[in-house]
Parts: sequence; C-alpha cells; structure tokens
Amino acid sequence: MSDPASDPVLSLTDAKLTLDGNAGPVEILRGISLDVSRGETLGLIGPSGSGKSSLLMLMGGLERATGGRIAALGQDLTAMDEDALARFRRQHMGVVFQSFHLIPTMTALENVATPLELAGHADAFERAAEELATVGLAARADHYPAQLSGGEQQRVALARASAPRPAILLADEPTGNLDGPNGQAIMDLLFGLRDRHGATLVLVTHAPELADRCDRVIRLRDGVLDMAGAAA
Repeated sequence: MSDPASDPVLSLTDAKLTLDGNAGPVEILRGISLDVSRGETLGLIGPSGSGKSSLLMLMGGLERATGGRIAALGQDLTAMDEDALARFRRQHMGVVFQSFHLIPTMTALENVATPLELAGHADAFERAAEELATVGLAARADHYPAQLSGGEQQRVALARASAPRPAILLADEPTGNLDGPNGQAIMDLLFGLRDRHGATLVLVTHAPELADRCDRVIRLRDGVLDMAGAAA
C-alpha cells in the first residue's frame, strides 16, 4: 500500500484539451503526463499560446480535459460533475489570476471572507481579517476594489486564495499586471503564504525571477512538455 504522504498531490496522465474553433477543433494540450509532489513549487513557462494557462485550469478543474486523467489529492477530477468540482476546489484549492477577479461590490474583507463563508467557517470574517493583515492590508479592509491599487488588489486576491488554507495553490501570471516593485512584493507574499500554510504551489509565469524561485520548472511548447527546455 502506498504512503498517502508520498503520493503526488497532482497527477496528470495523457491529459488532452481540444476546443472548438471557427475553423474546426483546436488541440490546446496534446497529452500531458506529469506528477507534482506534496509541498513542491512548480513553475510553468513557455511562449504565449503554448498551453500554460490551460494546463493550470485543468489542474484546478476549471477546464475539463477532453482526454486522459487528472487526479488531485488522490481524487479523479475527470470523473466529477461541476458541483463536485466546485466543492473540491472550495475545500482544497486556492486560485490566483492575473486579473484579480475581485467582486467589485464587496469590500476587501468581504472578498476574502466569501470563500470561507461558503465553506461553512463560522469565523470567516475573523480569519479574513487575519489574512489581510498578513498581506499588509489591515488598514484597507473596508475599501472596495476600485479604491485599491493594482498591487493592493492582487494582495487581496492572494489573501482570498490562501485564507481557506488550501492544500493546492494555483497562480496564473500573478505578477503579470504589476510593475517591478509590486511584482516583487507579490512574489515574496506568494512564497511566504506557501511556506506558512505548507501548500503545493503551481504557477504560470513569464517572469524569470519568479521561475527561478521554484523547485522545478517545466516548459510547454505547442501543447506538449518541452523536455529539452525543462529545468530541474
């Protein structure tokens, strides 16, 4: 019997993604097999259109594979319906997008508390306040997204993703919309949250300095793993 602690947190077996385009089916991912270990930080790099973000979306169950198998924490995501996937993400995953995806009519505190409330935590607002303090935004808790800078909005998004203490943290170009100093601050916070909560981190990035901080870097090209360009 295998040791659950040593089993991959994420495991992809010949995962494929084909989408319908104007000119017919388009192969986005063409058979990806990959394991991600518990506590590992994995960077996904490659040229635009290579399938990096699509691969991250498959890992998070936000996009359905059209072939192969994807497992997270030993659960087969490809066998789950949409409701089961949503529950699984809520319980086990945090996702950070390049474009923040904050709810504009909610304050920073309410944005961070929402996933905690959905997960049934009675102390949702207390935990949300703690997480905002961790990312340096305790004084901005009552501000709405439009009242926050881009860097501050991304900090709120990080706090929201990490507040439920997810086992898996997925980040899609988390510094892509930020200038140098803000991008560096988000990098430091992202890795700090990973260390504090012990999460497995998978991130898509074009930033070499962010990729350099990962335990392992994998390059994609034309929907497949570019083994010649992979870095350990």
